[in-house]
Formats: sequence, C-alpha cells, structure tokens
Amino acid sequence: VQLQASGGGLVQAGGSLRLSCALSGRTLNNRAMGWFRQAPGKEREFVAAIRWTDGTTDYEDSVKGRFTCSRDNAKNTVYLQMNSLKPEDTAVYYCAAQKRFAGYSLSADGYPYWGQGTHVTVSS
Repeated sequence: VQLQASGGGLVQAGGSLRLSCALSGRTLNNRAMGWFRQAPGKEREFVAAIRWTDGTTDYEDSVKGRFTCSRDNAKNTVYLQMNSLKPEDTAVYYCAAQKRFAGYSLSADGYPYWGQGTHVTVSS
C-alpha cells in the first residue's frame, strides 16, 4: 500500500487548505483512514479519521468545526479540508491507512501504512 499526501503549503491565519491522500496499489474500499500531524519538537498527534463502514468521522478537539475529513472510494483518495487555520496548526500532516476490514483507530499505532507527509505552515 502506497500513500501520497499532497496539498500542503503556506497560508495566512484564517485561510484554508485541502489536503489529499491518494492510495495506490490497493483499494481504498473497506479501509479506515486517518490523518495525523507532527509539529516541530512534538509528538505525532491524531487529527481526524474516517470509518470504512459508514463514512463517519472523528476529530481531535482543537480541529472540530474547522476540519472535515472525507473520502472518495472511486478515486481512491481521502481528503482533509482545513478551514480557519491557526498558527498552531502548523505541522507536517500524514495520512495513514488501515488494513481492509480492520478496526477503526484514533491512535497512530493502529495504522500500518503511512504516507510521506505534507507540510502545512500557517503564518500569523
């Protein structure tokens, strides 16, 4: 399973970005997906995840109401729409994939497949 994250960049506070994560080599169907981020000097933290069963989502508290995770199984792609960005959202953002039909997880340890990360910088 290969994951390619894209869409990062530099944006002013209050702005928006949409991250994409394209999965190749395997189908996205029946696979839970997650987004995580790691800021300089900090641990990798959960941002969002989306179930394969019904497409419902979970979010880290600080991004609720601002970020939206979605999936397009036909395009084998997961998205993270990020609005009202804040300087504290600055980090490298990673997408992660579960094994097909595997359980849903909010922990990085629950995902065996990872993309290379895309940088998001929010200026104040």
